[in-house]
Amino acid sequence: MADHSSVKNNHEIVEKNLGVLVIMICVAISFATLVEIVPLFFQKEVNEPVPGMKPLTALQLEGRDIYIREGCNVCHSQMVRPLRAETERYGHYSVAGESVWDHPFLWGSKRTGPDLARIGQKYSDDWHRVHLINPRDVVPESNMPGFPWLQENKLTGELTAKKMEIFRGFGVPYTDADIQNAAASVKGKTEMEALIAYLQQLGTVMKK
Repeated sequence: MADHSSVKNNHEIVEKNLGVLVIMICVAISFATLVEIVPLFFQKEVNEPVPGMKPLTALQLEGRDIYIREGCNVCHSQMVRPLRAETERYGHYSVAGESVWDHPFLWGSKRTGPDLARIGQKYSDDWHRVHLINPRDVVPESNMPGFPWLQENKLTGELTAKKMEIFRGFGVPYTDADIQNAAASVKGKTEMEALIAYLQQLGTVMKK
């Protein structure tokens, strides 16, 4: 009986003291989170790229930065969930190995427009060009804004090599040759060409 009373008193100390209760809840949630997340850091599927994946080319890397700059990731996710309705519409569900070289990752959560994780090679370069200049020319019901200035803006390549060096520090396997040739391979290209190059590679490794 004494033991039961002692346990009850201990419970009351926690339940009647808001500060202690909050601390105990935080400890419980933190422990559960660690148990769920930490093992993922050591799983091969999470830490290694999917077979056949290659680093973005210099032009694709510049296109990715334009994709972020123009806010494309705000309205388009890049993460197909493992649900039948999504895989039937978009294709194979997204896997962690596709994103190991993404810094930051662009999974997203809001879909004002369709998911783009499998958009690569679905349409021609010309289709993308028209769509980016005035989306309603190819999708009449679209509420996406146009980006005609991408057709005029030219890349200088001034910072491309530096970007690749930084990504190599994150583990992306860029070679010295990739970095040395980076500026020359993008200089004079339009931002439109770069963005299309980035879009055209999305999800293609899983399609193979």
